[in-house]
Amino acid sequence: MTTTASERAGDAPQGRSGGQQVLVAGRDPDGRPLPPLRQRLCPPLPDDGIRGWIGPLLIMAFAAVLRIWDLGRPAKFVFDETYYPKDAFSLLKFGVEHQFVDKANERILAGDLDVFDGPAFIVHPPAGKWMIAAGEALFGMDPFGWRIAVAIMGALSILVMARLVRRLTRSTLLGCVAAFLLSLDGLHLVESRIALLDLPAMFWLLLAVAVLLIDRDWARRRFADAAEPLGRVAAGTWGPTLLWRPWRLVAGLCFGVACATKWNAAIALAAFGLLTWAWDVGARRAVGAAFARGANLARLALDAAVAFLTVAGTAVVVYVVSWSGWLASADGYDRTWGRDNPAHGLSALLPDAIRSLWHYHAEIWYFHTHLTDKHQYASSPLGWLVVARPVSFDWTDNVGGAGCGGTNRCVQEILGIGTPVLWWMSVVALVACLVWWLAARDWRFGIPVVGVAATWLPWFQYANRPIFNFYAIIILPWMIIGLTLVLGKVLGPRDASPIRRMWGAAVLGGVVLLVVLNFAYIYPLLTGQTIPYDAWRQRMWFTSWV
Repeated sequence: MTTTASERAGDAPQGRSGGQQVLVAGRDPDGRPLPPLRQRLCPPLPDDGIRGWIGPLLIMAFAAVLRIWDLGRPAKFVFDETYYPKDAFSLLKFGVEHQFVDKANERILAGDLDVFDGPAFIVHPPAGKWMIAAGEALFGMDPFGWRIAVAIMGALSILVMARLVRRLTRSTLLGCVAAFLLSLDGLHLVESRIALLDLPAMFWLLLAVAVLLIDRDWARRRFADAAEPLGRVAAGTWGPTLLWRPWRLVAGLCFGVACATKWNAAIALAAFGLLTWAWDVGARRAVGAAFARGANLARLALDAAVAFLTVAGTAVVVYVVSWSGWLASADGYDRTWGRDNPAHGLSALLPDAIRSLWHYHAEIWYFHTHLTDKHQYASSPLGWLVVARPVSFDWTDNVGGAGCGGTNRCVQEILGIGTPVLWWMSVVALVACLVWWLAARDWRFGIPVVGVAATWLPWFQYANRPIFNFYAIIILPWMIIGLTLVLGKVLGPRDASPIRRMWGAAVLGGVVLLVVLNFAYIYPLLTGQTIPYDAWRQRMWFTSWV
């Protein structure tokens, strides 16, 4: 947030001169009184008490029903479930991933869990698999057991979205709109019902940013305290140091869990870490902090160091702790590499366990950056935001049953496809967000722009290896936040004219209705429903969807 001359208590009043409009102290360009500094720094949240929770909780309950109902079907390993549920079960047994014998999938589905072999080389950190393991520990090693934890995180992400957007917009209505849109996305529904790692990474990343917004309000209240009663901090000072940032520590924990689930969350950690520091710089400008050249650099560096240590530092600690099972094991893959390869020079100061962990990560990195296998559902990230090439997670042809005999061919599919209308409108809204952020300097629109940039653009450097549209689940929340912010602009402020609000509400309602209808239309493709082949073919709007 930046300030104008009218926001500084020491400015002299000005008026109109030479036909040009100039700012008057304490008033905006239209001559209206500016709100008090505290309200500009940290506008009050909606005063709706428990009502601010009822709507989000009801939407979460609706989403939970869609995600948990009949969760054990199909009763088999779907797509990459052939990896993560078994790795998770191995973590329960050994604290570290182990290989499984041939035909392990069939034996597990038959109830035979004696399928372990030696230590396994794995290519993703353990945190997400520990979450899957929690469901297996509570409900058993079966499809429901290995999917329930991801389904719960999918439902909880709806609640987090509602509260995040409510805080961002100071509107419970818009928070509920964002949550409802997220609950109606096809890719979100599909990945909430399959035990993959992408949705858990998305959940923890979304929660981390929600916590950073709490920290932003927390810090700005303290900036306002320091600026009262003059409306600015003392001349030549920097304002409160704020070394203790508890909410940033919580955000760092969430970022750490996200990174310990999938590495692609690390770029978002860096991007939002810079953004939270930029928010502090804006707040200091708003309270008139001194930006003298020499002292300014040292103070900016101190703020940056605090942000780095509290957010990134906490995340690194959490990430290393997530490997505790491997560090404590005697037979983890490459666990004894450090002991078997004595160190020289400065690296000899590191414990063998840490050196082994570093070497293991180097091997994982090599694996990810040297994949050359082809896959029929691989897709360029260029098409992810417009749903160009969804992934078929499961397909069954010639399904029997009532109405499926004779010439009526029936099929079942679980298609990892985002609700197309929702994604297409969000792409348009994202362009508007970029304009409002850069031209109108509205900080709120930076959230979706930074979120999409940090979770989408890095994939382009890996476009030559097999990557898939379902990775885009980590992009989805920022797309929906952007669309909701634009819909909020269309709706208009609470004090807008009734006509403006009526037409704005009509547009908002129309957008939501389109998403509802589109979601209902593709729903059979998301949940493996039995439908005639002709009905399935009608839903394949583009040949690239087949």
